[in-house]
Amino acid sequence: MLNLTFNYKLKPTEKQIKVIEDNLAVCKSVWNHALYERKLWYNSRSCPIDRCSLNGEYIVEPFEYPNYHIQSASLTKAKKTNAFLKSGNAQSMQQTLRKLDRAFNDMKSKGLGFPRYKKKMKSFNVLGSPMLEGNRLKMPLLKSVKIIKSRNLPEGFVIKQVQIIKKASGYYANLMIELDVDVVQPIPHGHAVGIDVGIKSMIATSDGLVLPRPSFLDKTLRKIKLLQRKLRNKIKGSNKWKKLQHRISLLHETVTNSRKDYHFKLAHQLCDGVGMIFVEDINFISWSKGLFSKQSLDMGLGQFFGILEYVCSQTDTYFLKVDKNYTSQMCPNCGTHTGKKTLNVRIHKCFECGYEEDRDVAAAEVIKNRGLGNIAVGTTVIKQPSNGVLSGAKA
Repeated sequence: MLNLTFNYKLKPTEKQIKVIEDNLAVCKSVWNHALYERKLWYNSRSCPIDRCSLNGEYIVEPFEYPNYHIQSASLTKAKKTNAFLKSGNAQSMQQTLRKLDRAFNDMKSKGLGFPRYKKKMKSFNVLGSPMLEGNRLKMPLLKSVKIIKSRNLPEGFVIKQVQIIKKASGYYANLMIELDVDVVQPIPHGHAVGIDVGIKSMIATSDGLVLPRPSFLDKTLRKIKLLQRKLRNKIKGSNKWKKLQHRISLLHETVTNSRKDYHFKLAHQLCDGVGMIFVEDINFISWSKGLFSKQSLDMGLGQFFGILEYVCSQTDTYFLKVDKNYTSQMCPNCGTHTGKKTLNVRIHKCFECGYEEDRDVAAAEVIKNRGLGNIAVGTTVIKQPSNGVLSGAKA
């Protein structure tokens, strides 16, 4: 099964905007109440069984753990007597409960913290049988809404779900489309490239390509700071406060769009004429808490690796993450451990074989060697010589 997501900007009427805003408010209320019930259940059972607190205990009437099925049934009953809940879309509220359930599953499996209460709900999902006819999207909640059709849907795909998103620049629709085909995963073949990421240079490849760190936020940071200084002098909730808040949100959205556009273009550039791409298996959450947290978050390397993996799957390029440890301490030519380098040392020099190369490029070569070594024994790798003619060989 092949699943894709296409994004379009909506052009809703005033009446449709009110429907969207009302549904966002209902979904926010459902999320916050369901989260309150789950946190209440956890807090009522956080007392140690062998002793009690000297100050007080969190005592409530015993009740069953509010999982998705229990909360979904409670929502159905509450809609019969609550006019506010009845005004919202039933499928959107059910999908909100599913999102919360997935958030709790991630909390347990990935060791994350509790989901947070929502001040604003920015999106909701609509099921049913959405259809795209010309430049109009037909769906259960909004009936027929005009869209900016920037591209056509691929032939044969069926719309399974629509996600309505509210941004500073307007309303958007994510169309989740599906095609009933068997998707073949890319196999190792062709030219291999290793990619090393860093702070001074965003990426360095084993082919010698070194790209400096882009500064998406720095270009608009001065404008954002200026508007934020003006914002603190305004009365919170006033019209002028809301206008300034909207201008700041537009600047942040511009930065986000620029970063994502750059990531997609760079990913397609790296996949052009390449059969295998190897990257480091890095925890970018810990990166964002280091000395260069601002620069790391501005580059968005976690998002870039996700986009690169997606582009690899669409361009028949094999993608693999390898061990990140000691990539800058190994010689890619002879495999000797050359010792730890300080950050001011930018050239790799091997005292055994005399190999000399840019530090980041040498690390990318080590990543490529590890990736080729991790490929399963017996996998057929099609090697590509310099003249571009493919020849088959056993790895």
